[in-house]
Amino acid sequence: MVWSMIGTYATVFSVGGGLCAIAELLIVRTKLTPARILVIFLIAGIILEGVGLYDYIFDVCQAGISVPIVGFGASLAKGSIEAARTTGFFGAFAGGLVRTAYGVGAAIVMSYIVTLVFNPRSK
Repeated sequence: MVWSMIGTYATVFSVGGGLCAIAELLIVRTKLTPARILVIFLIAGIILEGVGLYDYIFDVCQAGISVPIVGFGASLAKGSIEAARTTGFFGAFAGGLVRTAYGVGAAIVMSYIVTLVFNPRSK
């Protein structure tokens, strides 16, 4: 049980760290801005979900692939695909937003709470 948990943590840490290392290499070695790298990772998640590979990768990598922006892109794509299947063409536009609304809302509320607790300053 403990070794299984340690193995899971090692896998998640390795995959998440690997994604961060790739992003850092792109920042250092190319002229890509962090915003463009973010979009690249987001689109990678959308593509992986669209071609059906994301679930297989998730089975192995778990939170290492689902927590970063790649997982957000996959959630957008999965929500759009499901809504398009159930409600039709216009569901494709709303499905991603419906599926990710809870996480985005929680991030907004938590960031507001942090600004109340700490004293943010502009440089």
